[in-house]
Amino acid sequence: MKTRLCGAALAVVLAAGCGGNLGNDDAPAAAAKFPAGAITMLVGQDAGGSTDLIGRALADQAGQKLGVPVTVQNRPGANGAIAAKELASAKPDGQTVMVFVGSLAYITPLAVPASEAVDINDYEVVTGISQDDYVLVASPKTGFKSVQDMVNAKRPVKFGTTGVGTGSQLCSQLLFAAAGIQATAVPFDGGAPTLTAVLGGQVDVAAVQLGEAQAQITAKKINPIVTFAQKRPSYLPDTPTAVEAGYNAPVQQSRAIVAPKGTPPEVVAALRGAFQAAFAAASYQEFNAKRLLTPNEVDGATVLQQWNAHLTTYRDLVAKNNITMGKTG
Repeated sequence: MKTRLCGAALAVVLAAGCGGNLGNDDAPAAAAKFPAGAITMLVGQDAGGSTDLIGRALADQAGQKLGVPVTVQNRPGANGAIAAKELASAKPDGQTVMVFVGSLAYITPLAVPASEAVDINDYEVVTGISQDDYVLVASPKTGFKSVQDMVNAKRPVKFGTTGVGTGSQLCSQLLFAAAGIQATAVPFDGGAPTLTAVLGGQVDVAAVQLGEAQAQITAKKINPIVTFAQKRPSYLPDTPTAVEAGYNAPVQQSRAIVAPKGTPPEVVAALRGAFQAAFAAASYQEFNAKRLLTPNEVDGATVLQQWNAHLTTYRDLVAKNNITMGKTG
C-alpha cells in the first residue's frame, strides 16, 4: 500500500513538473491577467494604406473597451508575410494581434513556394473585419474606357499591381487571360504607389481597392474600366463588373484580426468583444462608409471557412487559365 501511495504521489509531482505536456496550464492564468498592459497590433502594410487606416480606426475603439492602449506597428513587406511570421512567434497571450489581409491567406500561396506560404489555419482568428472591392483603372491618356478598348489596342498592356501574390495581381491576370490581352505586370508595394504609377503614366492600368481610387475617379483623373466585385457596387453604378463584361474574375480583398495559435479561448473572446464594440462605434461606421468598405464582422470560424474556400476557388481559376502568379508572371 505504501509503495502504491508513493508511486501516486510521484506521478502527481511529475505531472506538475511536465505542465505543458498535459495541457496549457498557463492559459487560465493568462486569461485572468488579460490584458496585462498595452496591446500591439501588427500591420503588414505601409502606414497610410487601407489596411493601416482600418487598423488605426479600430485600435482606438478597441483600446477603450479593453482599458489599455492598442498600439499599431507597421511591418510592411511580402503582402503581410513578414508581420504574420512575427505574430506566429509571439507569446500566445493576446498581447499581440495583427490585421491580417485575406489575400495573404488565399492568393499569396499561389505565388510563392509552399515553404514561404502563410497558412491562416496556423493562427487564432478573432474576428472578420470588412471586405473591399478592386477596380481596374486607366489613365485618360491611354484612351481605355473598357476592356474592349484594351483588346482593340492590339498592343501589350503594362499593368500595375499592389504586389506579387496580391488580389490586385490575381484579378488583373484573370481578366487579361480571359480577354486574350498580352500584359506585363509591374508590382509596387501597396495601393498608393500603384495608383501614383497610373496617374504618372508609368503603367497603362492597375487594379486597386475602390476606396483608394474613388477620389481620383470622381475627379476624372482616371477611368474606371471594371470592378471585380460579385455585383455592381452601388457607389460605382455606371461601371460594370468583370463578370458583367463577360470575364470570370471575381476577386475581393478582406481583413481579419488574428492572434497567435494557442491564445486561450477566454482571451480570444475578450478580444472579439472589444472589436465588436469598435464595430458598433459611430465613428468607425462612418469611417467604413467613407472608405467604401463592406462589413464582414463574422466570427473566426466563419472567416476560416470563407478564406479556405477562396483559396480553393482561386487555385482552380489559376490552373484553368494557366496563370503564373510568381515574380515572372
